[in-house]
Amino acid sequence: MLRPTLFWVACLLLVHSAYSSYEHLSHLKAVGRPEGALPLDIAAEALLAMVLGIVGACLKAPQSKDITWAGEMKTRSIDDADSRLTFANYTTRGRVLTQKS
Repeated sequence: MLRPTLFWVACLLLVHSAYSSYEHLSHLKAVGRPEGALPLDIAAEALLAMVLGIVGACLKAPQSKDITWAGEMKTRSIDDADSRLTFANYTTRGRVLTQKS
């Protein structure tokens, strides 16, 4: 229950920090000073949203699968491995056997 909640809280914080930065820049334009640093609380909120989003996404991710050859051979027998497709061999000994001497 914590995993999706953490992720959605991070999304809401990120949207709120984006809206707050938009409002701050609109206020600066209205005052006549379009240049200005972003307030520290908005930057901190965006960083907190990023950290919470990363943690929530990592907790929400499924368990990693074993992709090594040894892990694959745990699920198969040697008969499965030997019965796989291989390269086609079209060279036969038929010409040598049917040659007239």
